[in-house]
Amino acid sequence: MAYDEATAARLRKLLSARSDVVEKQLMGGMCFMVRGHMCCAVSGRGGLLVRVGPDAYPSMLREPHAAEVEMRGRPMTGYVRVAPEGYATGAGLKKWVTRGVDFVTTLPKRTAAKKTIKRKTPKR
Repeated sequence: MAYDEATAARLRKLLSARSDVVEKQLMGGMCFMVRGHMCCAVSGRGGLLVRVGPDAYPSMLREPHAAEVEMRGRPMTGYVRVAPEGYATGAGLKKWVTRGVDFVTTLPKRTAAKKTIKRKTPKR
């Protein structure tokens, strides 16, 4: 399933002033990582996934066009899915992305994990 490339381009432009943004293809969509943490994502399922944190989560669910995110039948507390109507305007998208960036910048900066290679021991 392809992700919403038009929204990804809008996110890219909005986050372009930051030097700590990395894009990753995750969960069938395009994820925007800030300081090593997932900030927001777009997917083919529709909507914008925004990480708002557990403290802001209850109040964000009361916002227009915001809904709970469910993965494998379980709610993802701290993340909301925003319907396209909630970010149709530039101001709407900026509001939601700012909320995501504001939360992830409170978290300690993550660096890329080093991958360890398991080597098979030769049979004797």
